[in-house]
Amino acid sequence: MTDTATVPLADLIAIRLRDALDPTHLIVTNDSHHHAGHMGDDGTGETHFSVEIVAAAFSGQSRVARQRLVNRALADLLATRIHALAIRARAAGDAA
Repeated sequence: MTDTATVPLADLIAIRLRDALDPTHLIVTNDSHHHAGHMGDDGTGETHFSVEIVAAAFSGQSRVARQRLVNRALADLLATRIHALAIRARAAGDAA
């Protein structure tokens, strides 16, 4: 089990998404520095993220359904530690 207190949040997001969706491509970017001093900034430097993910699980799914799959994998983090998450979710073969 991963000790979530010692793992950077971007890494924890990646671990959760890999475990839940087995992506073929995954980039998690910490965008928090762009939001310093704004609403949702708790001073940790780990509140705002972008995710680019390609997974077979998204095949035949709508954009909203894909985002729900990502949100479900990160539900507890979204409720407690992530203020904002931008998601770009694609299935293999989708236009980039």
